[in-house]
Amino acid sequence: MNEKELLLTLKSGNRQSFASLYKQYWNQVYNFSRLYLTTREAAEEVVQEVFVKVWESREFIREDDNFKGLLFIITRNLIFNQSRKNFNENFYKMTMLAAMEQSYDMEAEIDAKNLKEYIDQLIEELPPQRKLIFTLSRNEHLSHKEIAERLAISEKTVENQISAAIRFLRKNVQLLSIFLLFQ
Repeated sequence: MNEKELLLTLKSGNRQSFASLYKQYWNQVYNFSRLYLTTREAAEEVVQEVFVKVWESREFIREDDNFKGLLFIITRNLIFNQSRKNFNENFYKMTMLAAMEQSYDMEAEIDAKNLKEYIDQLIEELPPQRKLIFTLSRNEHLSHKEIAERLAISEKTVENQISAAIRFLRKNVQLLSIFLLFQ
């Protein structure tokens, strides 16, 4: 079967068509994921999630659309979400390790409060639309699609603005960490 026929039968729930598409594209999705993810396990997890999403949304796939392009859009979004999650986890781990290395005292508590205030201040410095998009994502936990619909902008714009906000915060928090190291 050619790809168009596979997609047509996939839409009706044909597991063999799904398996064929999986075998055909697994390696390409995996290699693309490895460009952005540091571990084999993380890349394999993303590949599995991509194909789960394909299966779950199979009835919406149009056989005339670029299936390979769809796979890479899904992959990119999952990698972005995973990177965002990892950034938050790594930041949390760094904060916890620093707290465990130093004895607990009032100064450490004040430092943690100051760090939160510093991050809040950085968020306030974002351009207005970027700040709004970032706040809707983080505080109201809206998806990119929900934010795009609410603000009448594209999902790509939402993704770009959130990425830019995270880069800005990451850069400034790292600068603060370096500064505090040399105090």
